[in-house]
Amino acid sequence: MLLKRIGAAAAVAILARASLPAAAEDAAPAGERALACVNRTSGAAWQIVIDYDKRTVDANPARISESAISWHDAKDGGNYTLDRKSGDLTVVVASSTGGYFLYDHCSPEK
Repeated sequence: MLLKRIGAAAAVAILARASLPAAAEDAAPAGERALACVNRTSGAAWQIVIDYDKRTVDANPARISESAISWHDAKDGGNYTLDRKSGDLTVVVASSTGGYFLYDHCSPEK
């Protein structure tokens, strides 16, 4: 029962973000920006590329606001939310067993 509630809560959060009016999205920088991300627990590192002109992250459609960037990656089923101020990246992955959350951190590449 608890697992179903977690999955339902994740679905509600995703739908709430998808229903934001276009006016809630603020102007973003132009062009592409690569960010280095790391899972602080496992040490796994990777890069994401945000294209502000196309409003995508790694070619996935994204919602870009002043405070956050969120997207869904159909390849891994993850729903990602990047806090633009802190660089904290939260990943929610739903599954038949209730899913899970991952907490990562991204910072601009130099």
